[in-house]
Amino acid sequence: MSRSEKARARAEELKGTLKRHAGRAVGNERMATEGQAERSMGAARQAKEKVKDMFRHKG
Repeated sequence: MSRSEKARARAEELKGTLKRHAGRAVGNERMATEGQAERSMGAARQAKEKVKDMFRHKG
């Protein structure tokens, strides 16, 4: 996984976590839900890159 893609995925995951907590703190369910979605997208992107790395290093 390239470092920039890894950093981007981690940043997206962190941003989603912060947004989710902020939404819960102020009672905004929509913000909390959007934050959870962003967090999930970041985690999925990291998983995708890890799979790509596995295949890249096997061959």
